[in-house]
Amino acid sequence: MSDGPWLVVGLGNPGDRYAGNRHNVGQMVLDELAARAGASFGARVGSLGRRPQATAVEVRMGTRPGGVPGPRVLLAKPTTYMNESGGPVAGLARYLDVPPERVVMVHDELDIPFADVRLKKGGGEGGHNGLRDTTKALGTKDYVRVRVGVGRPPGRMDPADYVLRDFGAAERKELPWLVDRAADAVEAVVLEGLEAAQQRFHTKA
Repeated sequence: MSDGPWLVVGLGNPGDRYAGNRHNVGQMVLDELAARAGASFGARVGSLGRRPQATAVEVRMGTRPGGVPGPRVLLAKPTTYMNESGGPVAGLARYLDVPPERVVMVHDELDIPFADVRLKKGGGEGGHNGLRDTTKALGTKDYVRVRVGVGRPPGRMDPADYVLRDFGAAERKELPWLVDRAADAVEAVVLEGLEAAQQRFHTKA
């Protein structure tokens, strides 16, 4: 795979009010990836062109044979609301000269059962406002998505209300495992390529 740089974005809404919501699981995965690299999200990115609104940290992901550091990866969490995610993503991609195939969006997915992780490139946004705005801003659907399953809402609950609620008590017990698995999936995409990562994460044990 290319040395990059890669742009990995965790979608969510800003502020403590939303931090534990299902809609913010993408940002939870980014926190895990930063922790694995011994890094932390610092000051808001504000000097890149039109001031992309995000917090970001650059890391080296993985290690090659001989102890050589892996590809450069910018981990970014937009500080805009979900439906305005596209501007920060497109701004960072332009500044870093990252093509769509090296943009990885990590996000919640209603159409995947809780605790499952699926990977794809391109395709529809499935009603996800963060993805819809990203597609519009990038001018293409051909970026990589790491889809973190949160499941469908129970009964007749509005899906918008469901994703803006915190994970339930039973889910929270499994949440660290899910976040860890999604972080593994991001690393697999960067280090092994999308097809190899799909074979691993789409295969039932």
